[in-house]
Amino acid sequence: MLVMSSIWWAIVLMTRVLGTALFWTVPVSAAHGLLMTMAFMPLFFAGFLFTAGPKWLGLREVTARSLLPGLMLMLVGWVSVLIGFHTYALVSCAGMTSVATGWTILSVKFFTMVRRSNLPDRVHARVVAFACGIGAMALWSITASLASNSELLLRTATQVGLWGFIATIFAVVSHRMIPFFGASAVPFLDAWRPLWLLWATVAMLWLEAVFSAAELWYWPLSAAVRWCQVTVELPASLLLLWLAVRWGLVQSLKIRLLAMLHGGFAWLGISFALNALSHALMALTGGELSLGLAPLHAMTMGYLGATMFAMTTRVSSGRGGRPVAADNIAWTLYWILQAAVLLRVVAAIWPAAGIPFTLLAIAAWTAATLGWALRYGRWFGRPRLDGRPG
Repeated sequence: MLVMSSIWWAIVLMTRVLGTALFWTVPVSAAHGLLMTMAFMPLFFAGFLFTAGPKWLGLREVTARSLLPGLMLMLVGWVSVLIGFHTYALVSCAGMTSVATGWTILSVKFFTMVRRSNLPDRVHARVVAFACGIGAMALWSITASLASNSELLLRTATQVGLWGFIATIFAVVSHRMIPFFGASAVPFLDAWRPLWLLWATVAMLWLEAVFSAAELWYWPLSAAVRWCQVTVELPASLLLLWLAVRWGLVQSLKIRLLAMLHGGFAWLGISFALNALSHALMALTGGELSLGLAPLHAMTMGYLGATMFAMTTRVSSGRGGRPVAADNIAWTLYWILQAAVLLRVVAAIWPAAGIPFTLLAIAAWTAATLGWALRYGRWFGRPRLDGRPG
């Protein structure tokens, strides 16, 4: 799904440069935001939450077969959504109904697991379950937007899904797993993760969801509102960047796989800093100057993309019975992906280089994701290399 989405967007950008007109049933930017936000990330969540989740909750392992109905509904649905983007809106609507149904099934399954657990510490799992519910509501709202041909509802639901669902789950998992991985790999680091940091991070993400929705409904926002955004985003950026250092960003550079995970988290603080700067510029110039989509891509491609890349590499190696480490291939692909993030951020900030840098960014992003799929995807479905069950 990740590779298909990447190749699709690369083709769209190339046709735009070549002057070839494609037929669209929804605005192209809205389609791009929807697919890159909600398509492959929930599939990644399904794999992660139903392997790590039982360990968090003290429950028996979940069989892959039990996840198949929800996953197949989502996969078939997204293919239909993509086809419908260029043919008939009804096809996209039907596909989105399938996607929303599939994710709702998986969300209910995870929520049931959380309720069945008797462990006293279920904070992270509960927040994840809540975010999964927000994701289901966002997907059903997107379905309604496609049925009613409402671009405003589509964009709003996508933004709520991005901040309240996707980014929230990433933040919860980062809070739980990054200190744990760091402490196990670098012995002199402690697993420092007070709960107030979790609530502060989630609150900041939800405020971004509110601000993003307000921009869609009440554009242009006043200078006073812009300064309110800055007062949230600037301290948030300082907190997150300090936290990245506190969790061992510098020490992690000695261990590639850990460095990949920390490098992804660092982009979250950078994205908030870029957001603060962009909104300050907008407040000072009446909206004439800003950093455009640079902060958004720093968060989505940088934090979400790089973190997903690091986590899937770690899990694929461990579950495949292989050494849990980043070899030269994984390390190279990771830096190609990081180059894609940097190119896209620069393209947004520097309009003169916008088109060539954007094309380079999608080329690097597609190369990294395709390379990862070809290298690691062939491991899936095979017996573990170490001979253990699985």
